[in-house]
Amino acid sequence: MTATMRAQRFYADTKTIAVEDVPIPEPGPGEVLVKVAFCGICHSDLSLINGTFPAQVPVVTQGHEASGTVAKLGPGVTGWAEGDRVVVAAGRPCLGCVNCRRGDVSNCLRIRLMAFAYDGAWAQYTVAQAFGLTRVPDNVPLEQAAILADAVSTPFGAVVRTGKVGIGESVGVWGVGGVGTHIVQLARLVGAAPIIAVDIKPAVLQRAVELGADHAFDARDEHLHDKIAELTGGRGLDIAFDAVGLSSTFDQALANLTVGGRLVGVGMSADAPSIGPTAMFNLTKRQVLGHLGYQNADIGTLANLVSLGRLDLHRSISEIVSLEDVAEGIDKLHRADGDPIRILVKP
Repeated sequence: MTATMRAQRFYADTKTIAVEDVPIPEPGPGEVLVKVAFCGICHSDLSLINGTFPAQVPVVTQGHEASGTVAKLGPGVTGWAEGDRVVVAAGRPCLGCVNCRRGDVSNCLRIRLMAFAYDGAWAQYTVAQAFGLTRVPDNVPLEQAAILADAVSTPFGAVVRTGKVGIGESVGVWGVGGVGTHIVQLARLVGAAPIIAVDIKPAVLQRAVELGADHAFDARDEHLHDKIAELTGGRGLDIAFDAVGLSSTFDQALANLTVGGRLVGVGMSADAPSIGPTAMFNLTKRQVLGHLGYQNADIGTLANLVSLGRLDLHRSISEIVSLEDVAEGIDKLHRADGDPIRILVKP
């Protein structure tokens, strides 16, 4: 193994990126070195570059949706071997806060996010905590495995854990891009009915129907509220997912809930929406729930679903770019060129 590798680096002071030669990291106790096969480009990566997310370190390698093979074991690591196919967890619990000491590491109060607080996987190699790895079944392509680390697992957490979608409950999804598309698929997998996709792009709405939505409507349709009411027997939605995070999508999703309905916020922006008058909010007993991330066990669950053919992600990989062309992939996602679900980097 050579001493250096190619890696993308984000410079916080200038908000610029560059692909450079950097030392290959050495795994410490309880860590492994992973040779990266694929790593996704996510909107949160763009949010760091444009300043929506404040930088946590002066220079960092981005990329947090990674699959690959174990290249080297750090001291004390057991249960893994070189060559094992893995997905890397996109965060590290501190293991020292009150929640972590209670065993609730998924709600760590000082969670460190990969590619924000420490180096990510737009690189030839990345270091990961051994207990955060998930084994990938042999029949699951590593490009599909990579997006399990956020693009699919975050929607899974939103649908199953935060939204607690039940069989037969009506679901609306605002924004059916990379996250919303998988919310649609997973809501269908757990038995939601009907599933209504809302967006402003006809091609994206058509894709949502092909992947599991029962109906798809333009968010600008002045009759949207009436159409949703008609499809839900006059009740409105049991659960709405805002996969965009703008005030407009949040407000519209909230307004289409039934009495006691749940709005799950998944998309993020700098907008500050409102729940409106507290009298009306309380009267309708609606709930607004914020969602971020997943539990590591969720990645294994999803990998098993893909392996068994229950979850089809072949259309989720919109394009693969080389590490040297990562700037091109970032730009394509920013411009929504081709309405990508996920663009991957192949180091």
